[in-house]
Amino acid sequence: MANSAATRRLLLWLPILLVLAAALAWLLRPLPVPVDLALVETGPIRVTVDEEGRARVREVFTVAAPTHGRLRRIEAEVGDPVTAGATVLARIEPAEPAFLDIRSVREAEAAALAAEAALTLVDAEIARVEAELELARAELARARTLARSNTVSQAVVERRESEARALEAALDEAEARRIMRQFQLATARARLIQPGDERRLTVAEDGCCVPVTSPVTGVVLALLEESETVVEPGRPLVEVGDPAHLEVVVDVLSRDAVRISRGARATIEGWGGPPLAATVRRVEPAGFTEVSALGVEEQRVNVILDPAPPLEGWQRLGHGYRVEARITVLEVEDATTVPLSALFRDGEHWAVFIAADGFARLRQLEIGARDRDRAVVTEGLEPGEVVLLYPSERVTDGTRIAERDGRR
Repeated sequence: MANSAATRRLLLWLPILLVLAAALAWLLRPLPVPVDLALVETGPIRVTVDEEGRARVREVFTVAAPTHGRLRRIEAEVGDPVTAGATVLARIEPAEPAFLDIRSVREAEAAALAAEAALTLVDAEIARVEAELELARAELARARTLARSNTVSQAVVERRESEARALEAALDEAEARRIMRQFQLATARARLIQPGDERRLTVAEDGCCVPVTSPVTGVVLALLEESETVVEPGRPLVEVGDPAHLEVVVDVLSRDAVRISRGARATIEGWGGPPLAATVRRVEPAGFTEVSALGVEEQRVNVILDPAPPLEGWQRLGHGYRVEARITVLEVEDATTVPLSALFRDGEHWAVFIAADGFARLRQLEIGARDRDRAVVTEGLEPGEVVLLYPSERVTDGTRIAERDGRR
C-alpha cells in the first residue's frame, strides 16, 4: 500500500515538474539578436575614384607691372568685367627718388660744385673768345681799308678773314660747351633731390602714367595688389580670366591615377546643386608629395576634368569653388553585388553572415570591383540570398537572429 501511494504521488508530480522544467528552459533560452538585413542583388555597378577638387578658370592671366614706379590704387573689384586691350586695370606713375646717405649727399654736392665751376670756366672762355673775335674783326676791317689803297696786300686781308672765322668757330664751340655744362649742373643738382623735396608731377593721366590694360576679355578674378605702392617690373598685380571656360582639377592618389583613362566619365557633386557631368581631359604625367591630415606623405596626381553637356549648372560654378568628383574607372552592367557594410575579414578571406531559417550562417566569399556602397561578388553568394548588415560581436555562426523592427 505504501508503494502504491508513492507511485501515485510520483505520477502526480512528474507532469508538473516536466512543465516547470520546460517553462524554465523557455524562459532561459537565448533571445534572437536583432539585425539589419539586405538582399544580394544583380544589377549594374559603377566603380569610381572619389576625391575633392576645385573648379578653376581654364586660362588665368596674371597681369604684371611693366615698369618700375608707383602703382596707383587699383579701382577694379573682383568680378568686374574686362575687355581685352581696352579696360585699364592699373596705372603706374614715376616713383619718388631714393634716399641719399650722408656720403652720397656729399658726393652729389661736390659734383654740383664742380659743375658750377666748369660752367664759370666756360663763361670766362667765352668772354675771352668774344674779346679776341672783336679784335680780329676790327683788324679785318682795317686790312680791307688799307687793301683798297694798296697799302697792304690781299694776302694780309685773307689772313685776317681766316683768323676771324676761326675765332667765330671757337666762340660757337665755347657756347656749346656752356650749354653742356649747364645740363651737367642740372643733373648734379637733380641727384641732390630727396623724397618729398618736390611734389610729384600732377599733369594729365595720359601724360604721367603708364596704363596697364587687360590682355583678355573676361572678369577680374583676384587683386594681387590693391593699395598704392612702389612696384618693380614683373610684379603681379591682377588675375583675369573668362569664367565661361571652367575646368575641375582633382588630386588623386597615384595608385588611383593609373586606373583613370582619358575620356572617362565623371560626376561633380557636393557643390550646392545637382550632379554635373564631366569627362577626363588629362591625367598629368608628374606626381607631387602631399602630407595628409594624419601626417602621412602621399604621392598624388592632378586629374583635369572638362564640363560635359548639359552645361546649365556649370554657369553657377566659379573660380576656386570646392567640389566633389566621382571619376569612373570601371562599369559592370550585370553583376552580383553585396553591400560593403555586410563584409568583414575572416582570416585571409572576405566573409558575410547570411540569414537562413532564423539563424546566422558564416559564408566566405570572393569579391572583385567595388564602389563606395557595394562590391561585386565573384564567388560565394547567389542573387536572392539575405545577408546581415553591420554584424556585431554578438553574432557568430549559428546565432539566432531576428530582423530589427520585426520586418522579417
